[in-house]
Amino acid sequence: MVAASKVPMLKPGEYEIWRMRMEQYIQMIDYSLWEVIENGNVPPITKVVEGVETTIAPITAKEKAQRRLELKARSTLLMGIPNEHQLKFNSIKDAKSLLQAVKKRFGGNAATKKTQRNLLKQQYENFTASSSEVLDQTFDRLQKLISQLEIHSESISQEDVNQKFLRSLSPKWNTHTIVWRNKPEIDTLSLDDLYNNMKIYEPEVKGTSSSSTNTQNIAFVSSNSTCSTNGVVNIAHGATTAST
Repeated sequence: MVAASKVPMLKPGEYEIWRMRMEQYIQMIDYSLWEVIENGNVPPITKVVEGVETTIAPITAKEKAQRRLELKARSTLLMGIPNEHQLKFNSIKDAKSLLQAVKKRFGGNAATKKTQRNLLKQQYENFTASSSEVLDQTFDRLQKLISQLEIHSESISQEDVNQKFLRSLSPKWNTHTIVWRNKPEIDTLSLDDLYNNMKIYEPEVKGTSSSSTNTQNIAFVSSNSTCSTNGVVNIAHGATTAST
């Protein structure tokens, strides 16, 4: 049984992701459903009586099975469409035409795809790690950005991706990133492998960062203490001079 809470929901600007997730979801339920959506099914037989078109109910077992598949495929697609768009698409009676209509509405045309691709390329060029995020979060953000670029047919060399990841890390990683940026295997190493190699150094980098913070705090406290001591000495000296 199709669970509505698990059906991938379509979001504006994410048609390609939604289509991939929906394909995976429907194939998991019943692979024959996706075949109906991609290839279409035998259209229902209709007849016109006095200007009114009516659908003839399937008779044979094969016709009934095909009709059930068609209805289930169509219903599953409709369950992934937001409520505000249900009326627009509910009138489409076969699953293949339904997916084509959704693509036309949300997939964008050549101009919108070009704009989106340029925006993603700019985000990639400006990509850098945030001071508040850990290595996992930086890696996940970069992976998502690369996947979106690939969806828009924008390929990036493995070396460029690896160098981008290393350059995006904060200066506290410099000891390790400088070494890795000059290694011969950086041209072919997968981003996953590079991430796992950098993950080894994360406790050390965190420890260095904490040590540096503590040193600064100690220096600050020491500076305050010195200022306070000097103030006491100066006051005492002034009092002695006044007494004399």
